[in-house]
Amino acid sequence: MLRDVISNDWFTLFLLLGLVCITVSKYVFTHRFKDFLAVVGNSKYLKIYARDQKFIDGFDALLFFNGIISISIFAFISYSTLVDGSSFNLNLFFKLLFGIGLLFLIKVLLERLIGSVFEIDELVDSYLFQKTTFKNFTGLILLPINCLIIYTVNPTKVIIYAILALIVIINILGFLSSFKSYQKLLLNNIFYFILYLCALEIGPYLILFKLIKDFNA
Repeated sequence: MLRDVISNDWFTLFLLLGLVCITVSKYVFTHRFKDFLAVVGNSKYLKIYARDQKFIDGFDALLFFNGIISISIFAFISYSTLVDGSSFNLNLFFKLLFGIGLLFLIKVLLERLIGSVFEIDELVDSYLFQKTTFKNFTGLILLPINCLIIYTVNPTKVIIYAILALIVIINILGFLSSFKSYQKLLLNNIFYFILYLCALEIGPYLILFKLIKDFNA
C-alpha cells in the first residue's frame, strides 16, 4: 500500500548511507564491531574500549553518522504519525537532520568542557563513552526498524510508542551497565554528576521540546 507521508526515494538514499557507514565500520573494525553488538547486557565492550578513547574515533564516528540518520528518519516518521500527517518535506527533514546532529555535537563538546573545568575528566569521559555507545547502538537497531515501517508495516501510534519504549529500555540498560562499572567514581562525585545531568541531559531536551511546541503553535 502506497503512503503519501513517506518519500521512499529520499529515505532509501539516507538508509543506504547509514548502511554504508555500518558496513565500513564492520569491515575496518571487525573485532570491535563484534564486541559492540553484544554491548546490551554485557559490560565487556565498555570496559575494554573505554581505555582506548580518542577525541575523534573512526569507529564511533561511522556509527554516529548512521545514528544521526536513523534517529532523524524515525523522528520524522514519528512526527508524521503522531502529530502532523503531512507529505514528506525534504527541506524540513534536512533541518531535522542538521538540528539533531548539531545538538549531539554541541552537547558532547560542552560536556567535555565541563569535565575539564571541574577536573572530573575521567568521570565525564567514561559517561560520554557509555552514552555515545548506546546512542550508536540505538542507531544500529533503528536502521532495520526504519526499513520495516517505510517499506512494509504501516506506522501506527501503537507501533511508534512500542519502538520508543524499546529505545528507552536500551538506553536505561546502558546507563545501569555504566553505573555498575563506575559506581564508586560516580558516588564520589555525585554532586557534579547530578549537576551535569540537570544542565546537559534534561535541560537541552526541555528547550528543544519548547521550541517544537512554539513552532507548531
